Amino acid sequence: QVRLVESGGGSVQSGGSLTLTCVVFGYGYSRYCMGWFHQAPGKEREGVAFIGSTDTTSYVDSVKGRFTISRDNTKNTLYLQMNSLKPEDTAMYYCAARMCDRTRFEYWGQGTQVTVSS
Repeated sequence: QVRLVESGGGSVQSGGSLTLTCVVFGYGYSRYCMGWFHQAPGKEREGVAFIGSTDTTSYVDSVKGRFTISRDNTKNTLYLQMNSLKPEDTAMYYCAARMCDRTRFEYWGQGTQVTVSS
């Protein structure tokens, strides 16, 4: 069984920074493709940043140049460094995992709230 636990959310002012952390409990972390998603009230969940098992990364256009996804396979941990935060980044942030040969993310954390005030 794989369990994901996020932390690091909080309230910041526009232009501030936060680092989200996701610890993955279970075996095989280095083989998983990982992602960060966010969901604002009344909106659909959206993929924000992704990282593969070989550290290839991709980002949604709205966060390119501001957010950085990374992973530490020695610590079973996924990170999302968020800089130059904007009020529109306000959302619940979730980390998720999937086997890289599958398309659907199978495992999800409980989420951590990020609130950016203007």
